[in-house]
Amino acid sequence: MLESEYQYHINVKKGDVGRFVILPGDPGRCEKIASYFDTFQLIASNREFVTYTGYIENEKVSVTSTGIGGPSAAIAMEELVKAGADTFIRIGTCGGMQSDIVAGDTVVATGAIRMEGTSKEYLPIEFPAVANFDVTTALNRACAELKLIHHLGVVQSKDSFYGQHSPENKPVSYELLSKWEAWIRGGALASEMETAALFITGQCLRVRVGALFHVINNQERVKAGLPNVPDYEMDETIRAAVNAIKILAVKE
Repeated sequence: MLESEYQYHINVKKGDVGRFVILPGDPGRCEKIASYFDTFQLIASNREFVTYTGYIENEKVSVTSTGIGGPSAAIAMEELVKAGADTFIRIGTCGGMQSDIVAGDTVVATGAIRMEGTSKEYLPIEFPAVANFDVTTALNRACAELKLIHHLGVVQSKDSFYGQHSPENKPVSYELLSKWEAWIRGGALASEMETAALFITGQCLRVRVGALFHVINNQERVKAGLPNVPDYEMDETIRAAVNAIKILAVKE
């Protein structure tokens, strides 16, 4: 790739992004996340992919949105790696799956259930989708330093939002409901839509990937008759991602 070549989907070239990239799904969150950098500027906006680049202390960093789901997330990572990035933090919202996970909590993923299709075009389903240890350790430390209520463990990655929220209406309800129960019994912490694809893509590209989430709701608490007040404010989760980059940059 020449220095002047722009990536087809995300419309960035070498030098436009830092080694460290935060990956939200929602393009609308990019500017807010970038506002936590010391300086930042808009680099590109194309389709669902919005990129800002700036500095955290002396480290050049970027934020790029991936859109919803594994296919576009994998595209973003493939092209960001070609542009020079090598360490990624997926940040987003999720739904809690265990009754002790409350809206407003933070979840740090150590691995992801591959109930999606993108990762299967990279590696066979037997290959686990796991987070990078150094990035996960930095995220855990950052959450602890901010005194966030946070949980570490496996998350579920899916392709269909409404397959989770209204499975009874789907012709394959028998599979969706039984597997959801299995994930809960196995201890899955939360459900989201991109992490398994990112972990597997990162593994194949030999780059580091971690993930953390702000819990906005927990349908299992609702089913159990437990208090459940949705929480959409994810400022502290963003701070944790930024602080994790500081931890990693100092270490290296």
